[in-house]
Amino acid sequence: MMMPGLGETTAMLARLRRAVPETSAAPQGPGGLTETRSFGANPGALKMWTYAPPNLPKGAPLVVVLHGCTQTAHGYANHAGWIALAERLGFAVLAPEQSNANNPNRCFNWFAPEDIVRGRGEAASIAAMVAKAVDLFEADPQSVFISGLSAGGAMTAVMLATYPELFAGGAIIAGLPYGVARSVSDALRAMGRGAGRPAPALAGLVLDAAPRPAAPLRLVIWHGDADATVHPANGRDLSLQWAAALNLKALPDAAPPGPGRTLSVWRGEGPAPSVLEMHMVEGLAHGTPLSTRRDCDVGTVAPFMIEMGLCSTLETAAFWGLSESAAFRATPVRNKGEPSLTQPTAAFEAQTRSKPVGIGDQVMGAVSGHVSPQVQDIIAKALRAAGLLS
Repeated sequence: MMMPGLGETTAMLARLRRAVPETSAAPQGPGGLTETRSFGANPGALKMWTYAPPNLPKGAPLVVVLHGCTQTAHGYANHAGWIALAERLGFAVLAPEQSNANNPNRCFNWFAPEDIVRGRGEAASIAAMVAKAVDLFEADPQSVFISGLSAGGAMTAVMLATYPELFAGGAIIAGLPYGVARSVSDALRAMGRGAGRPAPALAGLVLDAAPRPAAPLRLVIWHGDADATVHPANGRDLSLQWAAALNLKALPDAAPPGPGRTLSVWRGEGPAPSVLEMHMVEGLAHGTPLSTRRDCDVGTVAPFMIEMGLCSTLETAAFWGLSESAAFRATPVRNKGEPSLTQPTAAFEAQTRSKPVGIGDQVMGAVSGHVSPQVQDIIAKALRAAGLLS
């Protein structure tokens, strides 16, 4: 079933706005984000944080960013570089935040049936926030984009499937396909080996979630081939799911914008088609690939924010059309003897490993030097099942 993009989007946002009481805004939190305490129905019990550059004009885009497990809205929005890009390119940022009460590890519940269907739970809360943010910043409702890492990446897939009329583009980083898990045990299986389903079955999960709008979607998937938390097969499964759901055709092998990754592209038909890109990054563990040095200087190295000499946040913005320049996608120039920008340096790896950010990380850090890898794997699986490890 197809829906007119603009009419349906406007009507839905209007319905959501009518349910919203007067805004109650808290003082600014860390990273310059401001909490909006009243934004309408909140069945998922999430927090709404936003940022807009000073003097942002009417009709600017809105970017929704969903953090990963153990992270905060402030940390992810800043460390991934979205706040800096909002200043540079001129858009508003919406950063929903999970709570420990909902999930002990602050993961969005991308695997819980009550949170991943239209009109219910966390998905409904995020949709209400989008409507409120569009109203608050007088943003362009046809220029709303969503990105997320890990559990936030899986929740990005949830939002694109259940509220497709709200989003013009998406970015899923180290995430999983929509609908492949309906319980913690399902989630662990999918994380460990992928969905293991054919493309038509994966696409059916998306197509059954909500009517698809006529408007095109620009979706980019980022995954590391060294991801030991969310198996790289999930990146490929995501590509299969959305290429089939959007009826896209694979293009001939594309030349990647830089070394250290493979790029696959799918495209629809017509003058403004849907486009899907899949970047498989060599040597990338579980996290967002960044380049914080001279070739990009966007983002900050932190747990699950990994220096790879690859500017995924800025590339994503350009893919969505939020940046006029693609110069940053060119291969960076290295001085003789300088470590490759496609691999993390030892200093950056040490920096990301030196800061346990949750109980699960602390436990794994304590046992890593004392038990075998097999026992570590058993402990890690138990911690993930309890929501204590990403």
